Amino acid sequence: MIAEGLLCYCRPGFEPELAAELSERAALAGIAGYARTERNSGFVQFLGEHGAAMSKALPYSGLIFARQKLRLLAELKDIDPKDRIAPMFDALAGRGRYGDLWVEHPDSDESRQLAGLARSFANALRPALRQRGLLTDKEDPRLPRLHVCFLDGNHALLAAGDVRDGSLWPLGVPRLRQLSEAPSRSALKLEEAILTLMTPDERERLLKPGMNAADLGAAPGGWSWVLARQHIRVAAIDNGPLAESALATGIIEHIRADGFLWTPPKPLDWMVCDMVESPRKVATRMAEWFAHDGCQHSIFNLKLPMKKRWDETRMCLELFENKAGKPLIVRARQLYHDREEITVFASNPEARPRAL
Repeated sequence: MIAEGLLCYCRPGFEPELAAELSERAALAGIAGYARTERNSGFVQFLGEHGAAMSKALPYSGLIFARQKLRLLAELKDIDPKDRIAPMFDALAGRGRYGDLWVEHPDSDESRQLAGLARSFANALRPALRQRGLLTDKEDPRLPRLHVCFLDGNHALLAAGDVRDGSLWPLGVPRLRQLSEAPSRSALKLEEAILTLMTPDERERLLKPGMNAADLGAAPGGWSWVLARQHIRVAAIDNGPLAESALATGIIEHIRADGFLWTPPKPLDWMVCDMVESPRKVATRMAEWFAHDGCQHSIFNLKLPMKKRWDETRMCLELFENKAGKPLIVRARQLYHDREEITVFASNPEARPRAL
């Protein structure tokens, strides 16, 4: 069955938040559509009559609760397990060529059993598509990427992905490796934030050796350690102890103080924060740092409540931008390594390095 709209992956359990976000953003853009999903499914379909216009109006970079954004092409139900390829050819007829193929399944407990099917089916579908001229011989990022998402052995969604308007990883999940010397698993969260919320140009310009930073609520030092690996000097603010591996970097200074009360003796390039506090309190404090020129760039987390999480997210981001007192680049996303939270990147576009 041909379908028009979007297919977005998300963290299982956050389907209502993603559905609310897509619905509100589409309405603000004047695009008619409605969300269809199930709790803990790991994905949301946002359906409407004009899939191309919907995809253009809702760029991936502006979505918070989506791990991946794709343009939905078709929903195939009651597929014969003996021939899953034929109905896909029918659905793809007249839709052009694709530069790559990803066969996936939602990142949910129920769907992970489909991993073997996804791998074996990709090996069968890829040469069949090439024989029909529907898939290039080599990966071509100039063309759309074809996604086959199995919901069950006889139920699949077909979608197209734009490599410039979506995640670079299957299911939107970056596979980062935790190093043994990392002080905590939270280091992966900051690494993912740098990789996904900042552009390559921003990573090159804004993370330079010799810059200085503060890590509020630093213990045991995972985020400080990540910055130190970028050769950035860090003031790690926390009354709790830091891991030896963080102190061993030689460029992390442990200051025993309350992260919400401490202020830097001079302006810094960076401030990062992963403290467990109410999201509005964190948003307000982060805004004060920018308003008082305490930092030029920041990555921080907002821990979300159990209910009305989209409403709280929108309110906190508006609060932060209003109280910052200056135009900032602001991007937010629920990362793979986030739990009941989102991660925010904020940057002053007129910033100049403040090297020591």
